[in-house]
Amino acid sequence: MSAKLQAPRGTYDVLPEEAARRVAVEEAARRILGAAGYRRIETPAFEATELFARGVGSSTDIVQKEMYTFEDGGGRSLTLRPEGTAPVARAYIEHGMQKLPQPVKLWYLSSFFRYERAQAGRQRQFWQVGTEAIGSADPAVDAESIVLLAELLETLGVRDVRLRLGSLGTAQTRAAYRQELQAYLRAHEDRLSEEVRGRIDSNPLRAFDADHPGTREVMAGAPRLLDRLSGEDAEHFATVRALLDGADLTYEVDPTLVRGLDYYARTVFEFTSDALGAQSGVGGGGRYDGLIEQLGGPATPGVGWAAGIERILLAAGEQAVAAPVVDLFVGHDPARPEHRAAGFQIAHEARRAGLGAQLELAGRSVKGQLKQADRIGARFVAILGEEGATVKDMESGSQEVVEPGAVVHHVLRGRTL
Repeated sequence: MSAKLQAPRGTYDVLPEEAARRVAVEEAARRILGAAGYRRIETPAFEATELFARGVGSSTDIVQKEMYTFEDGGGRSLTLRPEGTAPVARAYIEHGMQKLPQPVKLWYLSSFFRYERAQAGRQRQFWQVGTEAIGSADPAVDAESIVLLAELLETLGVRDVRLRLGSLGTAQTRAAYRQELQAYLRAHEDRLSEEVRGRIDSNPLRAFDADHPGTREVMAGAPRLLDRLSGEDAEHFATVRALLDGADLTYEVDPTLVRGLDYYARTVFEFTSDALGAQSGVGGGGRYDGLIEQLGGPATPGVGWAAGIERILLAAGEQAVAAPVVDLFVGHDPARPEHRAAGFQIAHEARRAGLGAQLELAGRSVKGQLKQADRIGARFVAILGEEGATVKDMESGSQEVVEPGAVVHHVLRGRTL
């Protein structure tokens, strides 16, 4: 006997009950983001590997250890997208969006792939909702992005939310700070984890993310980038904070906040939920003013965020989702199969008239059909028989025999009473 087939490790099936909750997330995103002028975009599931090596950063964990990369039949190196910003930036350049009124505001809801340890709310195939606002350096774009994510999380019922806020400065500021931090790390190298020691040259800022006790003690005394911001960087950050204060959005300034992607500059932020435990991140993002130019486009500012759908649903907890509306359930006496065709036609006409209609398909008895109609919450039931169609109002219990061709009209009239 052959072994039972299962979904690959790190992936999962989205069953109908869960799919209904995801639809609620999508509808909320469409309403909230659309009202702010964001339009939906979808990029391919796989891209040229070079896009992520150049855009995300060759020294990041994503590029070094987590990407699903393969060679296609033409010898091209392709990668299943591990994140959404670089693909949207590529699309912005490729389709000449810089010619449109700026900023170009886009949102997506897509699946992504990373080869990492599977955990609650984060499998190797996962879904994210995200935004990108490309073409404006105004700090109001940063603040708007943050407020929109906060509104989405509140609307979806995500519990115990906290917002951490920081700034990485410009590339020039960060380059000078990077040298200072590298010197500090080398001076305390004997107390750092092996992983952090290996990153001193390539990605020293990630030392702030370390869980290693010795490393955390060292980083408690490390110089802070927020203290090294230039005048313009500091002013930009102060304006973002003032706008968030004006929107009554509570946040914590975190000088150790580091995003795991190389393209971030100036504003960075992360929303966490205490309801998730140790792996508390729900979503986050920041500004990436150098990314478009790095990918071959003109110098163009941008800011965006992404939030994990699975993390959102976990942090929101169990929430009731409205069942599909069933206006009419159509059945017939199983001993009289000649009525099946008429029932099929009635269900078809009902759907064309805008009604939610389901058809008996399991060969149940008439009593079983009535139980099924009650189970799915049908408002009306039509049972075809020798004398016509017996239409029962499941709310009042009243019933009436009508001609089969009059069933839909009868239901439509009954719904308005």
